[in-house]
Amino acid sequence: MDFVDIIERFLAERFPRAEVAIVAGSTARATRTSTSDIDLLLLGENLFDDDRESLAATYRFAGEVFEVFAYTERGFTTWAERGLAQYRPVIVQMLRDGITVRGAAERERFRSVWEPRYVGGPVMDMAELDFRRYVITDVLDDFTDASDPLERRVLAALLFERVAELILLTNRRWIGSGKYLPRRLREFDADRARLLSAPLLADDHALFARRIADELDRAGGRLQEGFER
Repeated sequence: MDFVDIIERFLAERFPRAEVAIVAGSTARATRTSTSDIDLLLLGENLFDDDRESLAATYRFAGEVFEVFAYTERGFTTWAERGLAQYRPVIVQMLRDGITVRGAAERERFRSVWEPRYVGGPVMDMAELDFRRYVITDVLDDFTDASDPLERRVLAALLFERVAELILLTNRRWIGSGKYLPRRLREFDADRARLLSAPLLADDHALFARRIADELDRAGGRLQEGFER
């Protein structure tokens, strides 16, 4: 890996007491682009000079942008639990899939605790499923009735996001935000991702609405009257 040296120099200047350093994202996957940053997960009980337990911050160092997620063990537990509850366990995935720069043994101790939680996948209860079905039903009706081109595009994007999440969660797969959501969907089922995205990209509104309705049916169908929240 070409970035170990610059990461170690960054750590020496900014986080010299980091016990564990893990590089993740496009740098770890060797898929960097001209605008890629360096995602770092840092762990250590003496990371901070004050009593804070967590920090998410952006730095520029030696011509690179560093996105840092730094935690004590207690801070990591707090934010990892929050990510799991929101079905987006970003820092757990960094812990699991990133490349160790520093602290391999301590990283394995953390991973032994959190990897089983990640591998098990999310569990969505019926109340959450019903709420998601209700929202999709409502947005789909708005999309079907929309005549303003801008409103229709905004609603289409929202429908794709909501339905992609629904597909993943009903199959016990973690979701993602932004560019990571279509990636998660393709990783799970490339054919379903294509069927859902092709009419969206082609501005085929009628077919896109049908594909949304099909996925809604798979999850239990439309939900409006009688829903309580």
